[in-house]
Amino acid sequence: MTSGPDVNACKLDSPATSEQLNQIIASLEATLDGELVSQILTCVHCGLCADSCHYFLTNPENEAIPAYKAGLIADFYKSRHTVAGRFFPKLVGARPLDAGSVAAWVDSLYGRCSLCGRCTLNCTMGIGIHQIIRRGRTALASAGLVPSSLQSTVDTAINSGNNMGISKEEWLDTIAWLTEELQGETGDPTAELPLDKTDVDYLYSINPREAKFYPLSLLAAGKIFYAAGVSWTFASDNYDVTNYGLFSGDDEKSALIASRLQDTAIRLRAKTIILGECGHGFNANRWEGPEWRGKPHEIPEISILDILERMLAEKKITVDPGKHTKPVTLHDPCNLGRLGGVVDPQRVVLRQAVSNLVEMNPNREKNFCCGGGGGQLSMTRYAERRIKAGQMKADQIAATGAKVVVAPCHNCIDQLSELNKHYKLGVDIKTVTEMVADALVLNPPA
Repeated sequence: MTSGPDVNACKLDSPATSEQLNQIIASLEATLDGELVSQILTCVHCGLCADSCHYFLTNPENEAIPAYKAGLIADFYKSRHTVAGRFFPKLVGARPLDAGSVAAWVDSLYGRCSLCGRCTLNCTMGIGIHQIIRRGRTALASAGLVPSSLQSTVDTAINSGNNMGISKEEWLDTIAWLTEELQGETGDPTAELPLDKTDVDYLYSINPREAKFYPLSLLAAGKIFYAAGVSWTFASDNYDVTNYGLFSGDDEKSALIASRLQDTAIRLRAKTIILGECGHGFNANRWEGPEWRGKPHEIPEISILDILERMLAEKKITVDPGKHTKPVTLHDPCNLGRLGGVVDPQRVVLRQAVSNLVEMNPNREKNFCCGGGGGQLSMTRYAERRIKAGQMKADQIAATGAKVVVAPCHNCIDQLSELNKHYKLGVDIKTVTEMVADALVLNPPA
């Protein structure tokens, strides 16, 4: 084990001011409730969280240990609210907040964590370590200390309605040419990708990266919906399933983004929102959204994976596993599986759509993070650490011998694509929807 901060990565855009320190303190004093404080002070420093963390396992520094990250907040609390911490700080490890400690907070809470929750799963004391770390991010966000590239992603979503800043004209052009592709693939000149259709069963929300870089994944979804004959639509505005406020820690902006998707469904009188293949988008909308908004969702939200499983069970679509003969393995996105509770539908679907599904070890809720979550893909200053932390996932993939990696999350797709090149894995990387669309049997015999 080594110690000492990475000075270059630790560097803030500018030193924290006294006003920022006061804002961080005010945020923590307002949000550290009794339950969280009891968790913070419960840690017995057993070290099991270190053995569960992909950052520590690939780079064993003290600053990468989950208990160290949560301990930064514990040290602050003890310095203000315990007798020993106030009068004998060195004896109990208490440390008041100052510019130096803020730099360490930014480096560890943003730069050495993907908020994957694997530490929480393995904590013997049941401490919500990743939740404590996010609470620290919330305090830093209140002082404007979110790494600039992550903050920019949140601001773009707030200002344009999607995190890629896709204009409405560009989105409509994409829908138009994808419709032509759908008509070509189905041989049906009336096939369509409906836009702003009202009184439908489903509003399909997307990751803007699909429209920008992976449009064929949208075509795949449209092809499946066409085959199933369901009532659905895309929306022309506020269709983004992602919510980077989950990663920045800004609950107010998180609530605004989550509300916009609900408002779109209400405007179109859709009965259900389908959350496209985005791990953090599922967790942010399905579970965190009502908390941020302070009320239950008006329109129910469901993962596309549940919809695909239902379509197969009800025989609304038919797939031929013979169309996928290469060995396939499945990556479990942390926010979808471990934190979101969706681990079975994707397996039920893939076992019908492919010939040879090989599980990683460990898998399901115990799976390792790929390293792309927590806003890491947008924080370029920590890119080297992100790729190194991804070695755990690369080793998992290599051990399966699979030639295709399926990941129901476009953030994971981006990270896995980089790992594929860096670690020379030689695999194809697909979404579940793409695999089902490629195995689809249109107009099967009755």
